[in-house]
Amino acid sequence: MHAGLELHHIFPKNLLYKAGYSRPEVNSLANFTFLTKATNIEVTNRDPLEYIPKYEELHPGVLAAHWIPMDPELWRIENYLEFLAERRKLLAAAANSFLDELAGGMGPDIEVGPPVIGDRASGIAVDLGEDDESRVVTDCRDWVVERGLAEGVENYELVDEESGEALAIFDLAWPEGVQLELTEPVALLLNEPQEVGQAAAAYGFRFFTTVEALKAYVESEVLEAEAA
Repeated sequence: MHAGLELHHIFPKNLLYKAGYSRPEVNSLANFTFLTKATNIEVTNRDPLEYIPKYEELHPGVLAAHWIPMDPELWRIENYLEFLAERRKLLAAAANSFLDELAGGMGPDIEVGPPVIGDRASGIAVDLGEDDESRVVTDCRDWVVERGLAEGVENYELVDEESGEALAIFDLAWPEGVQLELTEPVALLLNEPQEVGQAAAAYGFRFFTTVEALKAYVESEVLEAEAA
């Protein structure tokens, strides 16, 4: 990946979780594209129905370049699953076109099979790994439990105590610490925008952006202290 690009959820995770979509749906490959860091920050947590038409107006052709469906009805949160289905078709068509170009450049003695992504296969081929993040989070939670510590909460909703407003969704959290009431609140934030980390810090959470960093914290600051 180019150093200046970042992976971006077209439909923001927080909005989708609040609307009741599951983690595999939220993290479907069809919901990802690459943006510059500046653009990624600018559109973070914004409703696609708001920001998509703006960027198409400013940069004509940008939707086609990112294989984003042109139908505005598909940019609505309630139509998210239909958006995924349509974008899978666009991605599959682009992949098949690319394979056709490769096949056209090969020598005549090389036999080329049919495209690996077709109408029937697109759901499988495009969606491979769409729940990888879910498995990573669950494995991390289980790893902590196996070490005799508290079970974390997946998709933890951070709520303002006074207003009741949902502020952010953490991939995994221990609001009372990995050792209940003995250690600080901890959160795992994978591929989250800066604002989510700021919210976590503001509410007293120590947060980690990789599983490796969280495990290092558990081993060096929790388990070693417990054994001392």
